[in-house]
Amino acid sequence: MDPIANATAAGPTAQRVSAHARTRMQQRGIRSDVLEALLAFGSERHLRGQRCDIVFFDKKAKRRLAKGNPDAVREAEKFIRTYAILGSNGVVVTVGHRFRRVRES
Repeated sequence: MDPIANATAAGPTAQRVSAHARTRMQQRGIRSDVLEALLAFGSERHLRGQRCDIVFFDKKAKRRLAKGNPDAVREAEKFIRTYAILGSNGVVVTVGHRFRRVRES
């Protein structure tokens, strides 16, 4: 069984995913269990000048994931640059792969 899926075995998060985000997940090869792990263990920052937040994996998020399931960290290395944008209502607006670092706000 997939280690990331095991780490998020508690079930789907209360977060909703927009149709646009589902399309981007398919286009960019981001699995739903990776999104679940990202939302459960990722770090969240408010984007200045926007009404949304970005959720991403950083060192602290990797540590939290390792506590939940050590095997999941090796699998998560493939998806470490994945991010999700959450709207002000908590809906996942879009997902993608980072090419630049997330700056402190």
